[in-house]
This record gives sequence, structure tokens and C-alpha cells, in this order.
Amino acid sequence: MPAATVRPASQELTSSVAVSFDHWKHLVAESFVPLAARTADVDGFRGQMRSRVLDRMSVVEVTATSHEVHRTPALIAQAGERYFKLNLQLEGTGLLIQDNREALLRPGDLAIYDTNRPYTLAFEEEARMMVVMFPCDALSLPSDYVGQLAAVRMAGSAGLSGIVGQFIRQLSENLEVLSGPSGSRLATNALDLVSTMLHAEMDIVPDRMKPQALLAVSVREYIEANLSDPMLSPASIAAAHFISTRHLHNVFHESGTTVASWIRSQRLEGARRELRDPLHAGKSVGAVAAGWGFLDAAHFSRTFRDAFGVSPRDWRRGA
Repeated sequence: MPAATVRPASQELTSSVAVSFDHWKHLVAESFVPLAARTADVDGFRGQMRSRVLDRMSVVEVTATSHEVHRTPALIAQAGERYFKLNLQLEGTGLLIQDNREALLRPGDLAIYDTNRPYTLAFEEEARMMVVMFPCDALSLPSDYVGQLAAVRMAGSAGLSGIVGQFIRQLSENLEVLSGPSGSRLATNALDLVSTMLHAEMDIVPDRMKPQALLAVSVREYIEANLSDPMLSPASIAAAHFISTRHLHNVFHESGTTVASWIRSQRLEGARRELRDPLHAGKSVGAVAAGWGFLDAAHFSRTFRDAFGVSPRDWRRGA
């Protein structure tokens, strides 16, 4: 299965000011996923966006007067890839509604939501926020696990959510200088921080997490720790968790993927990041591939090209 990529967008910093509310609806759909936008003050509406794509992650700063957006079942039916979005409220307040939960977000607060399920975001007055959007498989956590935290307010005043919020805020203030290998590295760091924050949030209320989701997290963590092992297989993973391979396959089936495809995508993403990392510039492509469990250089090259549309060497050169 080819590794997922973000919606087509410019790698350069883009800035757009809405000239009308119809124009705003177009900007919202182009920057994120298709949404239905409404406002009670069409003539007085003002809105602008600054955005950048960092590897597989879109970072968008949104400033707008009173309005709301809806992700409806009809719009979801048109969708291709599944994304998660993380909101950091910077100014004003916002109301996020998903899965019969409501999160009132004040400055500094964070909340995550799933573009594959209906949601509403409403702003009664002018507000500013950072929106980080990424494919659901960009996190090592199972989608169902993340879904249990949809529309749950994570206070930005303290703890890990405060650290993550400050990191994302710094990204928003430096969008113009984030590019190339350093931008990709920061994107990876940001998603690692988000994963850690979500782990911590679920630890606060572990009873909300189903046993199957706990197992899925444990399995993924085990796989991530052993990606360099070329002998990693469904049988070895199942044995390490004292479950049958059939049970293991069912765990991944519930997340809409397979064990083999998830291992492959994680290895490819790891190799892809390392090839662009200045710290590993002295490593040969073959050495990078071997470090992620690919012992056959030709097979790695074909698989990499199939996933990303470019050879490993061309990717390293920035082609």
C-alpha cells in the first residue's frame, strides 16, 4: 500500500485574504478538506490564512470573524484519505463538536478531531487558531485510539498539552523559515509530541480505552521498536504479545490496514526521513535502507518509488 501524502499544496509559505465569504469557503476547502461554511454576517466577514506544508503535515494559521464550518456526511462520502486535525486556539474562543462531545476552546487550549466523521467548529466572535492536519497513519497510534479523544479539550495551561501548544505556537510564528530537511525534521518532532500528549491524555482516564485499543497501541509500539529487524513478521509480533496471528490480523483489520502494510509504511517513512536528515548525509542509501529492515537494495528502491513517486537517491537530492 503506498504511503499516504497530504492534500496537494504548495511547499512554500502561502498567505491568503478572503475578499468575500464565498472566497473564504473556497479557501477553507482548498486548505483542509471540503467543509460547509456559514456566517450570520456575510457582508462584514473578514478572514485570512497563512499556511505551509511540512513533509506530510499541513500547518495553517486561521484568523476570521464570526462563522462556523461543518463537516457533513455528504462531504465525507466524497473524501479519499482520512486526516486528523489538531486545533490550537490562539485568540478568542471556539466550539468544537464531534461524536456527541463539545470542547469549548480558549486561548492555549488544544483539541483533536477526525475528518472522517461529522464535526462542527463555531466561532461567535473574531478568533485566531493554528490548525495542524496530517494523515491518520502519520501517528503510531491506532485511529480508534485517537478517536476516543475527539473533541476533548486539552488545557494548554500546564502539562504535556502546554508543551505541545508552545511548540505549535512557535511553528506558527516561524512558518516563513520552515522548509527543506529542517522543516521535515520539525514536522516529525511535532507529530511525536502529539502522540506523546495523546498517550498522556488517555492515561488520565484509562477506563475509556477499550482492551483491543490498548493491545493495538502495544503492538504498534513493539513494531516501531523493532523496525530495523529484517525478521520482524506477524508471527514474531503475535508471539511477543502471546496472541494468535489471526488475532493480530484482526487488530489491524479494525483499523483498516494490515500488519504487513503498516510495517512497510513505517519503514518507508523512517527511511524517507533519514535520507533527508543532514545528520545522516554520510550514510549510503543502502545503509539507510538496511537500518530500516530492507536488506535488498533493489527491492527497497522499487518500493520507495512506488510509495513516493521518486527514487531514494533523487529524494535525497531534493529532486
